[in-house]
Amino acid sequence: MIFLIKLIFIFFVLNLQNIYSYANTNNTVFFYNWTEYVPAGLLEEFTKETGIKVIYSTYESNESMYAKLKTYKKDSYDLIVPSTYFIAKMRNEGMLLKINKNKLTNFINLDPKFLNKSFDPNNDYSIPYIWGFTTIAINSHDINSNSINSWADLWNPKYKNAISLIDDTREVFQIALMKLGYSGNETNLNHIKQAFQELQKLIPNIITFNSDNPGIPFIEGEAKLGMIWNGSAYAVKKLGIPLKIIWPKEGAIFWMDSLAIPSNARNVEGALKLINFLLRARISAKVAELTGYSTPNLAAKKLLPQNIINDNTLYPNDQIIKKGEWQNDIGDNINKEYESFFQKLKHS
Repeated sequence: MIFLIKLIFIFFVLNLQNIYSYANTNNTVFFYNWTEYVPAGLLEEFTKETGIKVIYSTYESNESMYAKLKTYKKDSYDLIVPSTYFIAKMRNEGMLLKINKNKLTNFINLDPKFLNKSFDPNNDYSIPYIWGFTTIAINSHDINSNSINSWADLWNPKYKNAISLIDDTREVFQIALMKLGYSGNETNLNHIKQAFQELQKLIPNIITFNSDNPGIPFIEGEAKLGMIWNGSAYAVKKLGIPLKIIWPKEGAIFWMDSLAIPSNARNVEGALKLINFLLRARISAKVAELTGYSTPNLAAKKLLPQNIINDNTLYPNDQIIKKGEWQNDIGDNINKEYESFFQKLKHS
């Protein structure tokens, strides 16, 4: 009899734990995102509105986010923000869940020109969150803007120990490939090797690789010129630093960071609610205005001040966009070649 009572008690406790765990799971969203991508107070507003708590953490590169999701498969995140070609890569590896867009009433706010890109043709696995570009920035106190009009100018010996590059394999290789006249989505190993050799010549000019915040080397006076994301450039200029954006003749590097749900997410419904919240025009406008990154949300853009909409650092014209290149998935084997060369470069 005592044994039976103990057994019933254990069964009751275990079920309580399961119920408690289920409740916790459905009242919490684990959100893994880039640094600087959510304004202060925004997630608290979502929690107040929905009762869903958001556990927020950040990463500095697609590679680190991808590696973490590959390594810690049991303790998954519910919402992530991969960039452009990583959407295709993770989708092909079964790492992303197909998104039920019927539950996203604010999906209609998105600008059609940012939908159906090659990395996710029907937006089945990704919802545009922020878009932007990587281009050249100079400190106009140190450098005459008329002397820079090309990625190739970064190789000038007079810029020894003066250049900051993004700590991103594909982006760094893309500037060398563009310099050589190749596509930034190059898969020809001979061309990739040529780009590596070009980048080796650039090493004496490089003072730092930075993807945490590419504006910091300019703020600290460490870099006089280099690669920068448009949002980081906007933030640096707001601090009064004489930063100027240069559109290289070869074209800028265009990218999109999209909301996606990992295939092993524990709270899919909560993630969908958070995506829909972030797609709301007022919320998207706040993200764009306070982070300094461009929004693909057409309804949100209409709410932004004219000085932001007319700033080509944030919203370049169609001609500039057409001249640039979007990054595509090039396959695991080629990616490994890029990564191997990049590690050799940084340790040379």
